[in-house]
Amino acid sequence: MGVEEEFLLVNPHTRLLAPMAVPVIASAQAKLGDLVTPELTRYQVETRTEPHHHLSALAEQLYAGRLHVSRAAAAHRTRLVSSGTPVLSPAGAPPFMPGKRYERSERMFGALDEEQVCCACHVHVGMDSREEAVRVSNQLRTWTAVLTAMTANSPLWNGRDTRHASWRSVCWARWPAAGPPPYFTSAAHYDDAVATLVGTGVVLDAGGIYWDIRPSHHLPTLELRFADAGLTVDDTVLFTALARAAAATALADVRAGTPAPRPDTHLLRAASWRAARDGLTGALLDPLTRQLTPAWRQVHQLLTRIQPALDQHGDTALVERLITRLSLHGTGAVRQRTALRHRRQPADTLDYLLTHTLTAPSSLRH
Repeated sequence: MGVEEEFLLVNPHTRLLAPMAVPVIASAQAKLGDLVTPELTRYQVETRTEPHHHLSALAEQLYAGRLHVSRAAAAHRTRLVSSGTPVLSPAGAPPFMPGKRYERSERMFGALDEEQVCCACHVHVGMDSREEAVRVSNQLRTWTAVLTAMTANSPLWNGRDTRHASWRSVCWARWPAAGPPPYFTSAAHYDDAVATLVGTGVVLDAGGIYWDIRPSHHLPTLELRFADAGLTVDDTVLFTALARAAAATALADVRAGTPAPRPDTHLLRAASWRAARDGLTGALLDPLTRQLTPAWRQVHQLLTRIQPALDQHGDTALVERLITRLSLHGTGAVRQRTALRHRRQPADTLDYLLTHTLTAPSSLRH
């Protein structure tokens, strides 16, 4: 498993986004090399980990990545924030990173790019073949909504509460190849669909396929890319553990010949929107039963389903501890809203985000 995290850069005085990605990345690369990279805008930075088998080692590298980029940001009088969407943004279109691909994207998508200052967490799970990766994706489609609810961390946008726990998910759903992935009968079927989308100019290239789950176009992995950027390293570690266990469970079903469920696409999209709106504080749409059920009931159903895989990976104790923490303190979205209520002003909420972005993970505190 490997992880990609996207972050925002903020001016600590004005609390507005700071267009300092170019110098911050250059400074951070002295420690992180190519594990720190640009994103679409000059407000964003992306880090990635090496492949790991153990959560403790992954957590250590995630924390180190945040620390190194944070120190690089501080050297350029800016700060690092982990949130799916910005709390406060300067007026006007964002400044984009230099590069031909970004220039092409801006020309093709216009305001979609201009309103896409969003940060996600992507988890890559190793797969033996693209064929199995596609079939695992089919199996996982019905679990993306509850995992979206568990990882919600983007309730604010431009100084106001959006009334959604994951506004980033709503923003991403506007793209032509985004949201729950279609059901594919084979890797060839998947590749044909991607070739058609690229060939007709609907997306820039294979990297412009933004489905919630996709076989990586450059790594031997299946990428789960629907989570908001985790407020803390613990949030990212929990999502990674659940993603790997869910993928391992789905892979076992694939190899056992268990057919993947095929709910209607509109139900999957509706379930994703409901999860993005309510997070874990309300009810989620189950695309298989077509019923609303309490969000935490779906969480426990997921945990029961993937328990053997958690046990096999040795992740059960840590996941139980992080699930307890999630139930006590809520998702990142809940914690952001709580900070907003207590601190009154959106700008002051950033103080909370700045502090918790660099909270040491549980695995390093026990």
